[in-house]
Amino acid sequence: MTEVFALDQLLAKRLQAGRSYLEFLCVPAMSAGVYVLPAGAPDPQQPHHQDEIYYVVRGKAKMRLGSGGRTNDRSKKRGDERVEERSVGTGSVIFVEAGLEHRFFDIEEELVVLVVFAPEESS
Repeated sequence: MTEVFALDQLLAKRLQAGRSYLEFLCVPAMSAGVYVLPAGAPDPQQPHHQDEIYYVVRGKAKMRLGSGGRTNDRSKKRGDERVEERSVGTGSVIFVEAGLEHRFFDIEEELVVLVVFAPEESS
């Protein structure tokens, strides 16, 4: 199976569906989707059972990796888990291991993100 996807068409389908996330590929080894968060919006996602890669197509925000409350430092140790906060924007590539709490926050410009799960995300 080989397919070529046009991002503008995927974003139009997502908008028409009225959802922040649209999965456009699902095979046993991986799944992929587009995720859009408006400026100022909260990111409601929960940790996933799959590893994932985010590619920021456009926008500007911060990403928190790990659990815990907001920190003033970019990285702060909390118990056995490290909490990191990073600025992300157009062209950023982020790897998140399975089960790690993570979310975008302080979204300054609409965030358009390509998301790849491996193996595929289970519904």
